Amino acid sequence: MIGLISATAAGAAARDRLAAAWPARTRVYDGPVADAVRRAFTECDQLVCFLATGAVVRLVAPLLADKASDPGVVCVDEAGRFAVPLVGGHAGGANDLAREVGEVLGAEPVVTTATDAVGMPGLDTLGLPVEGDVAGVSRAVLDGEPVVLDAETVWPLPALPPNVGAPAGDGAAVIRVSDRAQGPAAREVVLRPPSLVVGVGASRGAPVEEILGLVGEALADAGLCVRSVAELATVDAKSQEPGILGAAARLGVPVVTHTAAELAAVTVPNPSEAPLAAVGTPSVAEAAALVGGGELLVPKRKSVRADGSPAMATVAVVRRPARGRLAVVGLGPGARDLLTPRATRELRRASVLVGLDQYVDQIRDLLRPGTLVLESGLGAEEERARTAVAEARRGRAVALIGSGDAGVYAMASPALAEASDDIDVVGVPGVTAALAAGSILGAPLGHDHVSISLSDLHTPWEVIERRVRAAAEADIVVTFYNPRSRGRDWQLPKALAILAEHRKPVTPVGVVRNASRPDESSRVTTLGSLDPAIVDMMTVVTVGNTATREIAGRMVTPRGYRWQEESE
Repeated sequence: MIGLISATAAGAAARDRLAAAWPARTRVYDGPVADAVRRAFTECDQLVCFLATGAVVRLVAPLLADKASDPGVVCVDEAGRFAVPLVGGHAGGANDLAREVGEVLGAEPVVTTATDAVGMPGLDTLGLPVEGDVAGVSRAVLDGEPVVLDAETVWPLPALPPNVGAPAGDGAAVIRVSDRAQGPAAREVVLRPPSLVVGVGASRGAPVEEILGLVGEALADAGLCVRSVAELATVDAKSQEPGILGAAARLGVPVVTHTAAELAAVTVPNPSEAPLAAVGTPSVAEAAALVGGGELLVPKRKSVRADGSPAMATVAVVRRPARGRLAVVGLGPGARDLLTPRATRELRRASVLVGLDQYVDQIRDLLRPGTLVLESGLGAEEERARTAVAEARRGRAVALIGSGDAGVYAMASPALAEASDDIDVVGVPGVTAALAAGSILGAPLGHDHVSISLSDLHTPWEVIERRVRAAAEADIVVTFYNPRSRGRDWQLPKALAILAEHRKPVTPVGVVRNASRPDESSRVTTLGSLDPAIVDMMTVVTVGNTATREIAGRMVTPRGYRWQEESE
């Protein structure tokens, strides 16, 4: 929740604009400002104060405890010109909040955090627990010193500057990625990846302390760090066992359950008759830890009770295989303001970018220093898909880009055809060419509509023609992608002729070239008047249905057929 505090009428006006934009995320604090700040500081994750920075400094200073837990605080001036992250730039998310406030209010974010200012991810913002000299190592990275990257455990990190991982001598700063218990040395930061799965078996009523104690002993004896535990895994019959749930809550990790049949199918070194009789699988702890693959670091071990009574808990520890991350990102039709915030975040999260060269040029300035860019020309879609998946399988964070929405005539389909369940795949939607063109033309997609590509490079023309004919007979608005090129000049006239068998010559047709780009052009014509020669591969052609009308130069398809009925 974001607390909003103001002291003047001007501040309240800006505050109310923010509250209206984010009604589910914000809470307005009225009353004396000092009391409002104190209440919001304890009740909210973030604060936006429409006050002078000096006043906010004095108000929050006595409240500060630790940067890992303090809320992020952003100050906005009376005129709404600047949004200043004051506290919690990284951990409290104030830097990102200032940018969001700026988008709503038209204010300039004033970000002074050194790493953000140069486009480097903060070492404490990588989504992993971090230990050691964060400030000192960050300073070495910013100063361009050679910094050692010691990735004992592969994990999909965002791009780090080129001086990270360069050859370095003794005494150099170190970034270590490790799930081992060894702590950081001088001038070293240790990132703790969630690479460990702890399988747990427990008798009914097993105490939380017994399970926690056994987990701690198993990790300590193996030299593993508890902060790298990703989950407690068990059989689904134990999904509500209080001791397991309580242990997971204390560790701050989820409980993941599997069926007895799934666990029984896992080969383990230490099967037992007891769990087979109790829950239907010869192994719970080892099988639950191993069900997703990985290296068994701690075989099944039992708890030891002080009174000598039988053990009530067993655990096993597995280092799960590193999973790369593939984000398939839609860039939209080309305009920067139609690139979604989520797409921007994924581009900045990636350490590897794969894409068509002309699309890479559109967003190159958004990439972090050190991003590996793998670009290629037209016609290499399958190769780019294979490259992106291969890089993700190496444990990297990869962004594969496409124009519009990556799932619409773009890169998601070939990429997912190559990918398997050994990597994490994230889809990032984008504004499609059809939607961008529709907004320029008016409202041509107000009723049922379909998109059809006229390119027969991947689809036989007979199939395309059958789809065009079906859309024509169903009276559906049609948007044609890839309508005409120098080598394919007859498909569009043929498709239009099929539509003309079912629609009048006066049916509105919208033609948009380079939607949202600087050389955008558009026109509304009719089915009988359209000259296919004006169309190329950068053009989207939208043909209305029998109810579509041109109104004040705009193409409009009603949500129902009332207009058609009234006009007949």
